[in-house]
Amino acid sequence: MARGHHWRPVWLAAGAWLLSASASAAQPYAGPLFDAHLHYNDEACVHDAPAPGCPHPLSDVLARMQRNGVRAIIANSRPNDGTKALAQAREETRAAGVTVVPFIRLYRDRADYNNWFRDPSIAELVRTELTQGTPSGPYRGLGEFHLYDSANAQGAIARELMVLADRQDLAVLAHVDDEAVEQLMQHVMDARQQVRSDLPPGRPKTDQPPWGAATREAVERGGPVLIWAHTGIGGTPVARVDELMARFPRLMGELSYRPGLTCENGQLCPDWRALILKYPDRFLIGSDTWINQRWLYYDGLMQGYRAWLGGLPPEVARAVGWDNGARLFGLPDPGERP
Repeated sequence: MARGHHWRPVWLAAGAWLLSASASAAQPYAGPLFDAHLHYNDEACVHDAPAPGCPHPLSDVLARMQRNGVRAIIANSRPNDGTKALAQAREETRAAGVTVVPFIRLYRDRADYNNWFRDPSIAELVRTELTQGTPSGPYRGLGEFHLYDSANAQGAIARELMVLADRQDLAVLAHVDDEAVEQLMQHVMDARQQVRSDLPPGRPKTDQPPWGAATREAVERGGPVLIWAHTGIGGTPVARVDELMARFPRLMGELSYRPGLTCENGQLCPDWRALILKYPDRFLIGSDTWINQRWLYYDGLMQGYRAWLGGLPPEVARAVGWDNGARLFGLPDPGERP
């Protein structure tokens, strides 16, 4: 009995060492990457300006993606001109092997970061962009948008855009805290409940004017996907992230800038590793090229992801690195296997 008592911690310590050594010795993930949080803002390129106004032309940013095995991106830019430029460059993106998934950014300029949720013209901007689409096809989502105060998630514009995303099958990329995640998802649930409560007695739920076919289909789909930018950039505890993942099956976590994500040797910290293994189909990676410095470090960012993805089981690494984003937007398998 005493012998077992002494051997148990030694065995556990040895097991922990082996796991640590295995993780540090793991080969980097070598499969395709889906960059689910990419900006091509006007700091990087004002597209109708001469060369000094475009330090990162399309040839530069696509080369960075190509050499890092980034095969698809969620493009959202301030203003939306950057996203349209990427969407329009179909020959160039095809040559680089990059698929552009365009999102509508709510920002015309930096002033909109702190005012979009109280500005009705932002909702009009979104509706206009949805009508016009992009040179490569329709927009697939809204955001990234910021709510620095979660109380602003209760505003009329935030509510309107979440319901619009639900009706038109748009994903949402939101830089918010955990309380705002709940409130944004609640807007959709409230709107859906309103649809159901408006049904006359005996009428099937799938045949209810004035909402129309788009809303009926949305109710049947299960709600919009909310991509939580940074999965809590303020350091939301992992247990709270777990709680929200369990509560909202359409919540996905994007992992750029996430504090506490990696530990020794650039591998996942134990609590994050356990969470990703618990929800392997719910996480995405992203570059968040919000300033030009992030473009300069793009290679390092992608290499960092490949390092910790390599410490995961191969099927989980592939899911987080590529499959989850590709499945969300119906992209074909590029055929690259690690």
